[in-house]
Amino acid sequence: MSLNQIERAQGLRIRSTQDLAGGLFMVVLAIGAYIFAWDLPVGTLRQLGPGMLPKAFAAICGALGIMLAVASLRYNGESLSGWSWKGIFFALGGACLFGLTIRGFEFGPIQIPALGLLVSGPLLIFFSGLAADDRKFKELLIFALAMSAACILLFKYALSLPIPLAPWLLGI
Repeated sequence: MSLNQIERAQGLRIRSTQDLAGGLFMVVLAIGAYIFAWDLPVGTLRQLGPGMLPKAFAAICGALGIMLAVASLRYNGESLSGWSWKGIFFALGGACLFGLTIRGFEFGPIQIPALGLLVSGPLLIFFSGLAADDRKFKELLIFALAMSAACILLFKYALSLPIPLAPWLLGI
């Protein structure tokens, strides 16, 4: 009996639950993105509308998700393992911390002043870096300062975006 006959005899079965879960997640994400972009006009290729990019990304993401899910039926792979809650907490927490501190916010008695990119950038990178198991604090601090300097040069000066740099210190 050849290998192809053995595979046909076994039928379609899930050989990589991790790829199947990832593919299905990508399809659900694509459907959600397409629904949110439903009302946006697509335009033409000559004059792109605001809905062209999100709908194209949703279609590409959905197609890749379907291909990944189909590949999970054909090729052996990893089984679905547990989640790293520490990584999710620190990665999403860092993004939330950045959003709350870059311009500041006030919610009832809770008030966080606007810290600007000079403080929020390193804070984001350092807090998100805590998710890694092999972190070294000295390397993480150097990386946070270097990336923040690059972001300040890029966004504030090269692109001239109205991002507060250090409103508490320089007023800009």
